[in-house]
Amino acid sequence: MKYANIKNYDIADGLGVRVSLFVSGCHFHCKGCFNEIAWPFDYGKDFTVETINYILELMDKDYIDGLTLLGGEPFEKANQREEIKLLRAVKERFPKKNIWAYSGYLFNDIKDADGEAHCEVSDEFISYIDVLVDGQFKIELKDISLKFRGSSNQRIIDVKKTLASGKVTLISELMD
Repeated sequence: MKYANIKNYDIADGLGVRVSLFVSGCHFHCKGCFNEIAWPFDYGKDFTVETINYILELMDKDYIDGLTLLGGEPFEKANQREEIKLLRAVKERFPKKNIWAYSGYLFNDIKDADGEAHCEVSDEFISYIDVLVDGQFKIELKDISLKFRGSSNQRIIDVKKTLASGKVTLISELMD
């Protein structure tokens, strides 16, 4: 896996101050994408153990609220298989910090065994995510007044509540 960028102080991609990993590789190619440079799977730097250690070091500050995964597409199967190592390490070392993820896939595409983005690590992967912003960016639905999303079709999902109830639960105060 490759990654396009790591932001060590991000306040745009989730609540609070975050470390953000922008993975490479996305097949959606949404018109108007803010990060189309990260579409190719071979763009950027190699994601290694050193990368994971660097992210953990960045997160080891009291003012960092959590980690955000963006892309490219974090839920491409090849990316999940590598990112899972990072998520395990983050949850082990920082169990109280939250994890946000952005995906063009819908929640069910990731969670359901026959979903387009589901692979052998998806159930564990999604169990580490606290908030998922799902749905492809749609330029015709673009709205710069929205919190933490680019177009009105995208949802902000409380993953823990969704997994517990079996029904997609939106974080309503962030959807307004």
